[in-house]
Amino acid sequence: MGTAQQSERHLGTKGLLSLVSAALLTFAASVAFVGGSAPASADPIEQCTATTGALVAVDFGPFGGTVEKGCDTTPTTGYELLQTAGFTMEGTVHDGPAFICRIGKGTGTRFPTPDKEACVLTPQATAYWSYWVASPGQRKWSYSQQGAMARAPKAGDVEAWVYGGTDIAGTKGKPSFTPDDVRGFTTPDPTVPTAPPKVPAGSVDVPATTRWVTGTLTDGERVVDEGSTTPNHFLTTEAVFALAAADRKSPAAKKIADFLSTPAQTDAYAYPAGKDGIPDATAAARLALVAEATGKDPRAFGGHDLLGDLVKYACPRDIGDGETIEGCFTKGDFRTTGQADGQAMAVIALVNAGVTPPAGSVARLTVLQCEDGGFTSVLIRPGSEGCESEAGSTGLIALALERAGGHEAVLQKARNYLKRSQLATGAWPAVHYETTGNPIATAWAAQALRALGDEAFADAGVSWLSKRQLPTGGFGFGEDDTESRLYPTATAAIAGAGSDLATLTAKPANPPTPTTPPTPTTPPAGEGPDLKKGVAYLTAPSRLVQGRFYESQPGSGFADYGLTIDGAYALAATGENNATLRNIVDFMDQGGKDGQKRGIHEWTLVGTKYANGGSIGKAAVLAQSVGRDPRNFGGQDLIAALAKITCQAKTDTRQECAAKGNYAYATSVFKQSLGVMAQLRAGEKGAAAEPAAYLKSLQDPSGAWVSLIGEPSGPEVDSTAMAAMTVDLLPDAGSQAAVDKALAWLATQQKEDGGFPGASGNSVNSAALAVQGLSLDAPKYSAQIAKARKFLASQQNADGGFNVAKGGQTGSDLRASTQAVGGATAVSFGALTRDLTGTTPEPVPSTSGGTSGGNGSPVIVTPGETGGSGSAGGSGSGSGGGPLASTGAQVGTLAAAAMVLVLGGWGITRAAKRRRETSGGEA
Repeated sequence: MGTAQQSERHLGTKGLLSLVSAALLTFAASVAFVGGSAPASADPIEQCTATTGALVAVDFGPFGGTVEKGCDTTPTTGYELLQTAGFTMEGTVHDGPAFICRIGKGTGTRFPTPDKEACVLTPQATAYWSYWVASPGQRKWSYSQQGAMARAPKAGDVEAWVYGGTDIAGTKGKPSFTPDDVRGFTTPDPTVPTAPPKVPAGSVDVPATTRWVTGTLTDGERVVDEGSTTPNHFLTTEAVFALAAADRKSPAAKKIADFLSTPAQTDAYAYPAGKDGIPDATAAARLALVAEATGKDPRAFGGHDLLGDLVKYACPRDIGDGETIEGCFTKGDFRTTGQADGQAMAVIALVNAGVTPPAGSVARLTVLQCEDGGFTSVLIRPGSEGCESEAGSTGLIALALERAGGHEAVLQKARNYLKRSQLATGAWPAVHYETTGNPIATAWAAQALRALGDEAFADAGVSWLSKRQLPTGGFGFGEDDTESRLYPTATAAIAGAGSDLATLTAKPANPPTPTTPPTPTTPPAGEGPDLKKGVAYLTAPSRLVQGRFYESQPGSGFADYGLTIDGAYALAATGENNATLRNIVDFMDQGGKDGQKRGIHEWTLVGTKYANGGSIGKAAVLAQSVGRDPRNFGGQDLIAALAKITCQAKTDTRQECAAKGNYAYATSVFKQSLGVMAQLRAGEKGAAAEPAAYLKSLQDPSGAWVSLIGEPSGPEVDSTAMAAMTVDLLPDAGSQAAVDKALAWLATQQKEDGGFPGASGNSVNSAALAVQGLSLDAPKYSAQIAKARKFLASQQNADGGFNVAKGGQTGSDLRASTQAVGGATAVSFGALTRDLTGTTPEPVPSTSGGTSGGNGSPVIVTPGETGGSGSAGGSGSGSGGGPLASTGAQVGTLAAAAMVLVLGGWGITRAAKRRRETSGGEA
């Protein structure tokens, strides 16, 4: 945000001080007395513990001495701590005692001596007493952003004074000893609360905040500070967020956005260097978020492409690497941001719009994480020791990283920090060393924790906010502030509405188009298989145990979850039996167990070190296809799990990570495609960027994709079709060109009879997948699609099932049938959607003898049987009868067997007719 526009915020929030402001506090000179301090009688050192008093250490090493330490059981300031601990100090003539120029122990000599430093003027930064702090639980020193007379140590704090050189960010000159050396014990790992503070329930009166905010507007469109005639653009954007929190369609918010989007106002706020100059990145990010919150286009706002300019002016390198770039500090910064909140808002605005943030811009935020897991508001450089955690910055940065995806470990540390730093009142302090609640910090922390799934902690914060809401409806800066102010009010309004800035400004999800079940998919014109008979075959009680899952072997009670999902895909693609589809999905989503007491996640292995990208992705795509939440399917966040297992480099462990961007244990193009598809369908374009790039890198110059990852293999129809369906979800020209090449190659593989080659010969499996792939450009490949569907019809048997391959062993195969039924609909997995509105859970049918389906497996009951949300997935294993659909008898090696178990394990989807534009199409 622009400096001039931050005045209201900076006046009220200590934690958002800039480096310059911090330096002014540290070197404060506005003190009314001068001279040295008298020695005091120190409290016994043993009286200062991890929970009582504070310790201070002074390093006299540069003067031939040792490190001396002392205790103060009731310190009020860092200055008093030094004095009560038995040290004496002198200030400068110019600055007074607030700038400590000399320190001595007791009645001993104070250093530096007058012959070395006159202590008249402020000493140079190369030789002065620097001030370092560490709060309870911290194992590293932080350069104090406050002076000794301003900082109030809390119980368990340790402080240090070191003579030498450093800078105001504390990037050098830190103590040679650790905080634990001063404490005299090893700091244990901090505990994370499992429950929030016990506080009464409370809610923010959001309509009251709306009324107050509306009343602050001039002409209903802008905020003008008292005594001014020009708009305060920063606070005007805050008004939009506050009003949109109460009503996403707020006419008042849209009116303000209309005002801000006039070229004169956009230029005045975000382009202070001139219309064609470098923008104020924070102002540009704020306006982009305003646009996104009110349905406007951030690429055409006030005559500017705000998002394009953010990307264009990102810093390509560190300030020390080559020629200095105006407005840049280090690689990944958005030029001119200066503060962490601007960096975070820019990331949110870009990801919300589906724009991949510039290289390093998201990782730049992770550098701001302090040792305790919190984040600082200052854009410190990598490796800087001057890191002081602030709850407000932690909340906002966590929202940005959660939106960008792929930073689970960093987010977990942030969550733990916020939980540990929550006060007993439910509030959060502005900075870690304060002991009173702050409305801004509390609102940001509550927003982040709710977004990360910690609703109970967020509710406790909102409870505290409800007690700080003023009669006007607004909020003040501090716990005891009695004047309503716009910035804390807007932030509290968002938290009070149960939302967060990232969600508030994201494009609202389109509700699924309702259908009246069953509404079968209309297959392409021409001769094709009988889909009703195919569905009847797939759902027969002799195959689908209790109407919930397929077994790996008849009577084993061991669910083949991959094959079951294939069957669910087929049902979703056709729409011929939505009730059974609902039963299958409920079984997986609600914790159903097979006869061996295994649920869906005993198959995906999510949360274990063997979590499989293909299995997790497959389950997530099923959830997405039927309107369930892949972030809570079967009790697991599958989208976060994919981000967590994205490889950062090749590993030595066999099959684990073949390269950067590969998902762990995704050993085939099919598995990799499933993971990427799930992330893209979830809107996680940032998190999917590296996995998608790796998938595209596996494409052969011919246009085909190979089958295996990490070991030699050749081009294959199944993998090429699946990869094309995935890459088609990426709208950029390069991706669309890759899809075009893939489809052209697929067309060349078609046999004269309409079939396609696969591992089992003239394969039903491969023909079905080829139909789905070619349907991405159905007008161009209509003839090939028609021939392939006719081929599939020729392989359908009287019972409705399908052969594995033409010319091979005859007889219906369950896996081949799931592929054929779904594939014949010509629906891409990337667009498969089936609305289950109107369906109801069906009870598990009773059977005699404790068996189901006549095959001897145990009766399985889904807990609840009441519907739910979520998804699961993976690649299939095993067959429901006959040989594996994609192997036949020719598979001779373990690697090939593993390959076909995966490649065979895929289902069908709703026809994603690709509308090709002359520019390359749109996914």
